[in-house]
This record gives sequence, C-alpha cells and structure tokens, in this order.
Amino acid sequence: MSGRNEKQLRGEKKYRLVRLLGHYNLKDEQQFLRFWKWMIFAVLLLVEGLMLLGKVEWLLLGRWWDFFPLLGMATLLAVAEAIKLFCIKNDRWRLAFCVLCALLACSMLWVTTGTYMLVLYALIMTEFYMSTKKFWPSFLLFVASACIFSVCNMVFQYWLNDTTSGFLQPFTQSFGMISALAIYFVVIRIAVAFYRQFVQLDMTLNELAESKEELQEAYDKLAEVTALKERQRIAKDIHDTAGHSITTVIMQTEAAKLIIDNNPADAKKKIVAANLQAKHALEELRNSVHLLSDHDSTALLKDKLERVLQETADGTGIKIRSEIENVLVDSERRRFLCNTLKEGIANGIRHGGATAFWFECKQQGRDVHFLLSDNGKGLENGGLHLGFGLTSMQASAQALGGTVRFESEEGEGFEIQLTLPVDGTN
Repeated sequence: MSGRNEKQLRGEKKYRLVRLLGHYNLKDEQQFLRFWKWMIFAVLLLVEGLMLLGKVEWLLLGRWWDFFPLLGMATLLAVAEAIKLFCIKNDRWRLAFCVLCALLACSMLWVTTGTYMLVLYALIMTEFYMSTKKFWPSFLLFVASACIFSVCNMVFQYWLNDTTSGFLQPFTQSFGMISALAIYFVVIRIAVAFYRQFVQLDMTLNELAESKEELQEAYDKLAEVTALKERQRIAKDIHDTAGHSITTVIMQTEAAKLIIDNNPADAKKKIVAANLQAKHALEELRNSVHLLSDHDSTALLKDKLERVLQETADGTGIKIRSEIENVLVDSERRRFLCNTLKEGIANGIRHGGATAFWFECKQQGRDVHFLLSDNGKGLENGGLHLGFGLTSMQASAQALGGTVRFESEEGEGFEIQLTLPVDGTN
C-alpha cells in the first residue's frame, strides 16, 4: 500500500513538472527566455544556499563578522538579480544592473572564493548572453567581466592568503577561471544560436505548411470553378447545337410529311437534310460526352474536319471538295471549327438547296482561315438575316477572339469566312 502511495506521489510530482513546462511554449523566443530566467534565478538561489550552508561553521567558531557580511551581500545579489531578470525591460538599465550584480559578486570574493563564486558569476552574465542577439555586445561584456573577476580574485587571494609566492598562484587560479568563463560563454552563445536557427526553421516550415494549405484550397476552388465552367459550356453547346439540330429535324420531317404526296422530290430533300441534321446532333452529343471523359482530346484538326466531310458525303451524296492544312489549335477551337463546318453544310443543304461545297482551312501567320462556300440559291435580293445558328456561330467566334463574315448573292450560293487566332490572342 505504501509502495503504491510512493509511486503515486512520484507521478504527481512528475505531472506538476510537466504542467510547469506546459505553461511555456519553448518555440516562442520570449517564453523561452522567460522560462530560463526562472531557471537561472532558481539555480542562483540554490548556489547561494549551498555556499552559505558551507560557511555555517563560521558561526560555530564565532566568526560572525565573516558570515553576516556574506549573507548580506548574497541577499543583495539575489534581489538585484531578481530585479534585473523580472522587472527591467530597458537594455541600458539591464546592463547597469548586470554590472551591479557583477560588482556584488566580486565584493563577495573578500569573504569567500572557490567554485561557488565562479558559478554565481557565470549565472549573472547568462541572461545577457542569451537575450542579446548581436555577438559583439555580449563578447565585450564577457571580456570586461572576466577581466574584472579575475583581477579581483587575484588581489583578494593574494591579500587574504598573505602568500609568499607573489601573484603566481592567484594568477594561475584566475587564468583557470577565465578559461572556464570563456568556455561557458561560447557554449551559451552556440546553444542560443542553434535555438534561434531551430525557431526560424520551425517558423519557415509552418509558413510553408500554411502556404501549401492555402495553395491547395485555391487549387481546389479553381478546379471546382473550372469544372463548373466546363459543364456550363458543354450544356450551352448541347443546347445551342444539338438542341437546335433536333428542332430542325422535327421541323424538316413535319414539312416532309405535309408535301410527300404532292411533291415527293422536295420532301425527299427535306428528309435528306433532316437525316444530315440528325447525324449532326448525334455527333454533337458524342462530342459532349467525349469532352466529359477527355476522350479524343489529342485528335488532329485536319483528321476531324475530313471525318466531318466524309460522313456528310456518305450520308447525303453531296460533293465536297476541300483543301485542309494540319493547323495546331486547342481542343475548344478545334471543336468550334468542326461545329461551324457541320452547321454551314447543314444550312447550305437545308436553306440553300446546295449540291456541292468548297471548303478550305489554312494557317496564315498566327491565324486560322476558314472558308466554306456552296452552290445554293443564295439569298434573295442579297438580304442577310442572322438566324439562331448564324448568331450563335458569330458569338462563339468573337468569344474565341476571331471574326466571321457571311456573303451571299441571289443565285450565287452562300459563303462563310472565318478568321481565328491559333493561340487565343488577338
């Protein structure tokens, strides 16, 4: 039972220590320094207590004139060090109290010497070494304080011990103390430099992690917006092209039903045009599905245009001559050019009664030049009325940075002239 209580007591003490350390974020330099100030002060009080405990025998021997001055100077040193550590924020006053504490420690050499005094002197300088970021101020303070301490120690040693060997023994002892203070100074400066590098690296890593999260969020939002924009564009294409084509098919077949008995030849033309328009609508739906699945995204423009011409010729018997260059454009422009070709052929057959077409697609400089002409009946009196298909074609060309022009004369057919930048710049 007692063993269990002892184990529990040790656990509680360990927990208190963890709680004490938990109050300080040691990755924050200010809290790090605050923690070490308390540690320095606690060690200083411990060293003073051990030093005074070692001199209790003076009281037993009646040397109270040695003990009480030592106690008074130790008390003054503890008070001055507490003020320096916890009350003073100004660097000049902090340096002044640092000098005061050093003088108090040196005055104690009149009463006692040894390792305790060396440790006390090192602790007095520790906080200044740690808080001063520049090397030279702390180095100059170390040199000055080490020289003062060694000289005072050498003088008091010579005077108190009344040595007959002169300053040789006190000098040798003081040299050893200077070496110890120098090693302590170097260790503290290196440790603090490594700590500051660690804090800087940790801050940089945290900033990089935050930047990565922000970039990931921005990328996710961009991907979402891009996907939404692409879906809207595909939906618009389906509505503008496939929907229009299906509407035209319905109108053509309804018209063919009305005249098939009285004018079979004209009804046949309307059925052929409706068939071509239905194929065009089916192709538009396939293209939309391909876009969603990223299928056929690397197909060449020339191959796709030739496929459109071949399918049209096979389905209608229309003669189409062409001259097509292999122009490199992006998928959006490639799709627009193919749709324009299909729309132009369908309009020529349906509205102009065309039986032959001439098509060319070439690159001139940084532009793609598209020309489609037919041998249809053209427009009466040269009047050009932009319907849904031609208006949509013109708007799409302008959105891609290009221009489109329509020309027609009665009996001379219809012509579409399209200019489009290959790289999206005007």
